[in-house]
Amino acid sequence: MGRYALLCIACLLVTSCGEPPSILEQVQEQNELIVISRNGPTTYYEGANGPTGFEYELTRLFADFLGVELRIVVPPNFNDILPLTALGDVHLAAAGLTITEKRKEKVRFGPVYHKITPQLVYRSGSKRPKTLADLDGILEVVAGSSHEEHLISLQQDYPDLVWSAKDNSNEELLEYVWEQLIEYTVADSNELAVNRRFYPELKPAFDISTEEPLAWAFPRGEDNSLFNAAVVFFNKIRKNGTLVQLIERYYGHIGDFDYVGTRRYQADVESRLPLYREMFIKAAGEINMDWRLLAAIGYQESHWDPDAISPTGVRGMMMLTLDAAKDMGIENRLDPAQSIRGGARYLSTMLDKIPDRIMEPDRTWLALAAYNIGFGHLEDARILTQKNKGDFDKWVDVKKHLPLLSQKKWFRQTRYGYARGRYPVRFVENIRTYYDILVWLTEKDIIIPETPKLPQFESQAL
Repeated sequence: MGRYALLCIACLLVTSCGEPPSILEQVQEQNELIVISRNGPTTYYEGANGPTGFEYELTRLFADFLGVELRIVVPPNFNDILPLTALGDVHLAAAGLTITEKRKEKVRFGPVYHKITPQLVYRSGSKRPKTLADLDGILEVVAGSSHEEHLISLQQDYPDLVWSAKDNSNEELLEYVWEQLIEYTVADSNELAVNRRFYPELKPAFDISTEEPLAWAFPRGEDNSLFNAAVVFFNKIRKNGTLVQLIERYYGHIGDFDYVGTRRYQADVESRLPLYREMFIKAAGEINMDWRLLAAIGYQESHWDPDAISPTGVRGMMMLTLDAAKDMGIENRLDPAQSIRGGARYLSTMLDKIPDRIMEPDRTWLALAAYNIGFGHLEDARILTQKNKGDFDKWVDVKKHLPLLSQKKWFRQTRYGYARGRYPVRFVENIRTYYDILVWLTEKDIIIPETPKLPQFESQAL
């Protein structure tokens, strides 16, 4: 290489050394992505197995994509999130933020990853308001939220509308409505759907706006490096199905709310579960599983009734067939301890059959489907999923194909033939809901057992 070429390279190096590093370069040099968020079941919180939540999982995947560590910071008040983001004190905000014109004046929003609808929430037993003009009581919303922005705008049409802006979280205000400390609040549809499982009397009265997009917020400025990296990241997780899978993981099982069933379940948790809790803990410990998941299976199978029997001859707490009980070494299916132990062992055998490459939580959801319908039928559904160009290792795709096993056009293509494919889908989704409620009750110290940790459900790596 000639002297001139070497001199040019040297000049370029000197020039580049004189330029400050971009935000993306700073993140990578410091090996840390700093994200501001808020506490809540749809965003970020500390669970029994460590940090979790939709926004936490999404930003953790982004940090992995950048090859850096993730640090989540939670300010004292929701109202602090956007100002701190605008100042550049954090790299981005991931807090279930809806895009509004007012907010776009302060921050820059990244790609849309989900959509929600803001809803007025009241408690059943009181009169349902049909419009904002019908409100008769205290309305409180989170200060600085998009809900407050909507109310300010709607006040032009409803001049008598009054409310209080509070520094509480959305979850706290929903709890206040449930406890009848206030009459109304406004919540996003996804947050209400999650919290209704814990507070069944909460109900949506009406939408206060049309559907709205959610996105991360970035500081405004000329440096687009981190923003552009986020665009590439979201394009990737959309194409490879990771985003759909994450949405399904957190929201896929909570679409249809059953008030009577939820209330009955909560009552049975108080009255029936204490009789068998230690049995679930012991049996789950033998297979290194969260006892709450095993208890959720037991409730789906029998409502924790050790004498339960179905028209097809399955019996006991975990509804084992005679052959399954024999294979698991169970002599008396009506003995609750034996039935629970047999159910745990049977689930363990299903988990062992699931290919090692399949990650959690799909591994558990697929094993539960096999527990209900049989491993052969599950494999048939996975093959149909593959034929239809779905991901046969993902529950979100397989559950769409399980119902096809009851249609002649499809089950004639399978090895094991006809099966009632809708049943395992409902079976798995119900168990997921029962499990979520038990986790919430134990973490709220409403029921306090000695709980062995469940191996952390990891999202599929990019």
